[in-house]
Amino acid sequence: MVEKIKQAIILAGGPGMRMRPLTYDRPKLMVLVNGKPFLDYLIEMLKSQGITEIVILLGYLHKKITEYLGDGSRFGLKVRYWVGTTDNGTGTRIREAKDLFDDTFLLLYCDNFFHLNLRKLLDFHNAHDVLATSLVYTNKYGVTKNNIFVGDDGYVIKYDKKRQGNNLNGVDLGFFIFSKKIIDTMPTDNFYLDETTIPLLVAEKKLAGFMTDSLYYSLGSINRFEATERFLNRSRKIIFLDRDGVINKKMPPRDYVKRWEEFEFLPGAIEALRMLTESGYEIYIISNQAGVARGLMTEGDLFQIHKNMEIKLTEKGAKISAIYYCPHGWSEGCDCRKPKPGMFYRAAIDHQIDLPRTIFVGDDQRDVEAGNAAGCKKTFLVDSKNDLISVVKTLIR
Repeated sequence: MVEKIKQAIILAGGPGMRMRPLTYDRPKLMVLVNGKPFLDYLIEMLKSQGITEIVILLGYLHKKITEYLGDGSRFGLKVRYWVGTTDNGTGTRIREAKDLFDDTFLLLYCDNFFHLNLRKLLDFHNAHDVLATSLVYTNKYGVTKNNIFVGDDGYVIKYDKKRQGNNLNGVDLGFFIFSKKIIDTMPTDNFYLDETTIPLLVAEKKLAGFMTDSLYYSLGSINRFEATERFLNRSRKIIFLDRDGVINKKMPPRDYVKRWEEFEFLPGAIEALRMLTESGYEIYIISNQAGVARGLMTEGDLFQIHKNMEIKLTEKGAKISAIYYCPHGWSEGCDCRKPKPGMFYRAAIDHQIDLPRTIFVGDDQRDVEAGNAAGCKKTFLVDSKNDLISVVKTLIR
């Protein structure tokens, strides 16, 4: 059993053809995202997970990286390098650099960003007694094509690099826990990891798949750059708000059909929303609305409620970025009804939101559970003694 992983190996030798023109004069790790190298974001994430040493497997314009990072001391890390040619396959790089590796290490491709929870990934890896574990995005919202199938027992059953299969249920994110023992099984010629080693591990049931609903962002191609830059923009301030009990007074079910006429803001709510708007916050509403499923109102009624609410707020200088609601009943088993985090994930996809940097304000324990499930930085609860405007003053002081 592996107690802790302290070393990350980054595959970074390719020429980044799909990222041109941004990679004409620099490798992908050095592409500027919001004015700083993409590498900086990876380092920040890896350090937060207890990584103390990084080994970068280089090729294309390698001096751009070695001159920037040096020995890693100014970043609080130990950094070592292996340098090959751009013709070296990913598997070849790993095989040739093996003397630099710990017995078990984190392996990642250089172009994906994900908020990794290394402790959870390692616990899963240990529980499955495998040589490697892949981090797998469930792709629940269909943002890309699947390339992997993970069974209910957590073992990878199929890997399809060309993404042509129908019976697939996730996307390999390019983050792995790897045992150094795998290198002994590698071919001696030039080869790629996903063409040879990964299929072999699958065939021998030595690859596990840790599934996550959290979205990833990438510099895999130039058409993804804008979304990735927006996602990683650290100057954005984002807040999620529950609606009933936070912004407006809750009404008994019998009055649901009158809501679009009688929507009543809680004291201080409009002022709080105006203050958030003026402070540069993007405001997203996340609301359970089981009244739709119960037949107490239609989605048309709900549209009118929200339209009138936004008109009133705009008149007062407040702006709502988007509203998300769950129309399902308690027993329908949907993924969007709080305390499940589906509405947060949907908003994150639509607006390139980095959930671990967001705030959520709710009014009951289900909201705390939902905020935690979505990975929000902090969830506040309001009540009669601590209303929305009190929370907002705390945030913007």
